Amino acid sequence: MEGVDLSAAMFVFLTAIGFLAGFISAIAGSGGLIVLPVLLAAGVPPLNALATNKFQSVFGTLSSAMNFLRKGHIDLASMKMSMVYAFIGAVCGTLAVQQLDSDLLERLLPYVLIALAIYVAISPRMSDEDTEPRWSAKRFDPVIGGGIGFYGGFLGPGMGSFFAVAFSSLRGFNLRKATAHTKPLVLVTNTTSMVIFVLAGQVVWALAIAMAVAQFLGARLGSQLVIHKGAALVQPVLVAVILILAVKLLLFP
Repeated sequence: MEGVDLSAAMFVFLTAIGFLAGFISAIAGSGGLIVLPVLLAAGVPPLNALATNKFQSVFGTLSSAMNFLRKGHIDLASMKMSMVYAFIGAVCGTLAVQQLDSDLLERLLPYVLIALAIYVAISPRMSDEDTEPRWSAKRFDPVIGGGIGFYGGFLGPGMGSFFAVAFSSLRGFNLRKATAHTKPLVLVTNTTSMVIFVLAGQVVWALAIAMAVAQFLGARLGSQLVIHKGAALVQPVLVAVILILAVKLLLFP
């Protein structure tokens, strides 16, 4: 399989992991936290693992974005500029990571994530009710859309979680709405990186396509639960995912 030797059982297992990652990512982001280590443990070479993970994750994000949009939870017209800035940021981040040392950011990231988890757990803004915006869209779009887009292209772990917390804390969105509006931005950022990997010929196609289908289905289920359960589901899952990511980065950098 494109130079990667996987048994039929491992292929099925990885496809199932794609479904689980899509489900979790639709709720709290960070599906790559699940997929990437498993791909590497299965013997997929690092560049192929990164490319395959990015490819299949795009379809999970697309699935949840379509579901949220169809159910009226995304105001796509208001997101045009944030998506443009996310694209610009992702391109700059992808280029910068090839030139700059990311070690400092990788060392600081676990502590940033722990602080973020504490904020999500205790902030009254992390609820089912909209609150007063702290930032206007004109400020939010370039700073958060572009900034987190850059981070997504440069490093990436927890990008969806960062976007969701930013929408709730700065734009005053309830957690259901914040989670929904995260998806188009993550989709733009990840698609940008995916295209670069595809052009470089790094995707393990048979596995990537199977996992993409599973991601699509898992994300559809996860997004449905977000719509029905709201903050009661999103808040604890978001805290858990952020903390697990922080611990993983601390213990296995």
